Amino acid sequence: HFKYGIALVPRVLELQDDDLFFTAASQINRGGPAAVKDSKQGILIANLNLTAGHKAMEMSDFSAAYSFFDNGISFLRKRHWQDHYDLSLQLFDAATDCALVLGDITSLKLLTNQIITFAKSFEE
Repeated sequence: HFKYGIALVPRVLELQDDDLFFTAASQINRGGPAAVKDSKQGILIANLNLTAGHKAMEMSDFSAAYSFFDNGISFLRKRHWQDHYDLSLQLFDAATDCALVLGDITSLKLLTNQIITFAKSFEE
């Protein structure tokens, strides 16, 4: 699944096809973080999931959006708050929004606690 999804990414970027984009992201996610070669690829996939999640939110599919944001978080490495702060904050913040809309209070608390712990300022 992972290799198939990765192979689709250049075509997705060329065609700007949302359906193909969701297919690529979903296939990559099925492969999971264990299939990632290095941290650079993990960050690329986390960004891909961030974009997929935002596209799903635009279509009011908050369940799919939450899944993409959650997968994006799973592709981040251990020091992601220090090394990739903006991406981490965007993924956690968007996942929090979805969890709220979905009424998933447990996930909402967990995600919010991460943001409170690692946010650099109160405004974030």
